[in-house]
Amino acid sequence: MAKGITLTRWASVTPETLTPHVDRRYVNTGRVTLARFDLKKGGVVPRHSHENEQVTTVLKGKLRFVLDDGDIVVDTGETIRLDPWVVHEVEVVEDAIALDVFAPIRADWVAGADDYFRRQPASKS
Repeated sequence: MAKGITLTRWASVTPETLTPHVDRRYVNTGRVTLARFDLKKGGVVPRHSHENEQVTTVLKGKLRFVLDDGDIVVDTGETIRLDPWVVHEVEVVEDAIALDVFAPIRADWVAGADDYFRRQPASKS
């Protein structure tokens, strides 16, 4: 492999089961985090925000981003970008595989400060 090049095989990255519906694998570079999420229908990533810009591409399935200004459904082959500190929740509408890119890196994940994944989502009235 040439100097300055790194090859990662997702199959070699051990998945973390965050909830029964959410598995995560991620790699960090010096500046960004790339994450692969395997999501099961009915799963929820509870409401949260972070300092990172986020770009999510849905490779398979369908996700609903619940935002203060309304919901956005992101389908297979679509991408959504969130500015830093945008409060959001993600509902898994169909089994999905999503790739997320975050800048800067997700230091909260590295530090294990990502307990929002395990919070129960607020019930809808």
